[in-house]
Amino acid sequence: MVGEMAASIGHEVRNPMTTVRGFLQMLQNKQDFVNHFEYFDIMINELDRANAIITEFLSLAKNKTVTLSPLSINAIAESMYPLIKADGIVTNKYIVLNLSPIPQILADEKELRQLLLNLTRNGLEAMQPNGQLEINTYCQDNKVVLAVKDQGSGIPSEVMDKIGTPFFTTKEEGSGLCLAVCYSIAARHKATISFDSGPEGTTFYVHFNIVQPLLTASSR
Repeated sequence: MVGEMAASIGHEVRNPMTTVRGFLQMLQNKQDFVNHFEYFDIMINELDRANAIITEFLSLAKNKTVTLSPLSINAIAESMYPLIKADGIVTNKYIVLNLSPIPQILADEKELRQLLLNLTRNGLEAMQPNGQLEINTYCQDNKVVLAVKDQGSGIPSEVMDKIGTPFFTTKEEGSGLCLAVCYSIAARHKATISFDSGPEGTTFYVHFNIVQPLLTASSR
């Protein structure tokens, strides 16, 4: 139901927001409002934040079109490592890649990149400074597994069954869409997500189907 709502109303909400943002920018630069520049800045930033939430909301749509092609999770993780590492440096956290030789999977590259980015940023936000985040890939039970492990304080047992529910979050400034988007992306790829959590941290596992043998050449 949430996916259908996202597909039907997301764009309609965005259109008037874009108009309002444009007029705010125009008025912000007028001499009459020079003393109120900071208020216009706040309003524009809030509109941008709302737009970012709508972008995540639209990612929940089950009927979203995806283009599947043979891809290497390892190659995507390596290409995104500088960006993820930069996210960690800002808050004094460290990223470790443990990538095993794995077969290719059928996936949409943009969605796979979004999945990895959401999982890593979720893990980074769960940790204190000097924490370490691990990105692991390996094969298990004829599946390709992407595992993201943080050193946070763990997920409280009373909310574990709500993980992945749209708009549910334990963070003060979270939208509650980060993990929900991950679950939606996994569903569109016929993959599954599971997690282990305890006082020493949380690990999210994404289990992908392996493509046909002719596409299973090991990646770097």
